[in-house]
Amino acid sequence: MNFLAENLETYVQQHSEQEPDLLQELARETHLKVLQPRMLSGAYQGRLLSLISKLIKPKHILEIGTFTGYSALCMAEGLHENGRIDTIDVDEELTDLQRRYFDASSYGKQIFQHLGNAADIIPTLNGNFDLVFIDADKEQYPLYFDLIIDRVQTGGLIIADNVLWSGKVVTNATDEATQTLQQFNKKVVEDTRVETVLLPVRDGLTLMRKT
Repeated sequence: MNFLAENLETYVQQHSEQEPDLLQELARETHLKVLQPRMLSGAYQGRLLSLISKLIKPKHILEIGTFTGYSALCMAEGLHENGRIDTIDVDEELTDLQRRYFDASSYGKQIFQHLGNAADIIPTLNGNFDLVFIDADKEQYPLYFDLIIDRVQTGGLIIADNVLWSGKVVTNATDEATQTLQQFNKKVVEDTRVETVLLPVRDGLTLMRKT
């Protein structure tokens, strides 16, 4: 869903930092070879993720929902020199594609892939997180938040993608994803452990700072 007129959206993209060549290649291959390429974070949102990561300089990033690895590579640009990213996805068919691009970057040895259900994997990971990006099955967003909130460092950031769900969150849609996102959006804005701002970037991006 576009929240800006097409000419304004083009102008915004033209006057924002451009994505690196490697990410352009990954985006191109994703659109050519992978089903539902619209799940890709994309250049504009990717630059925002990169800038946020550079501001935080996280030592430990958790990503829930790898897809083809685009957003992980964006966040890796701000990673502390001794930091790591744990990224989780359920799609075994994408792991080789992810790894190829991770290893083609300068962050390959700092990015660790996990295949399986995030709800099962998160409790097995060591340490706390400075930055968490949630971009997986929408029906599990409240659960993911509950699993990670106490493991986010004070001042750390949680980002949730697709929280506007093509505008369906302000409708009476009865599908599970829409209703769960409505519940999630209400849940986090009322949670005193985080400061929350919902940005109308692409399909909605919620930023939550741990207090």
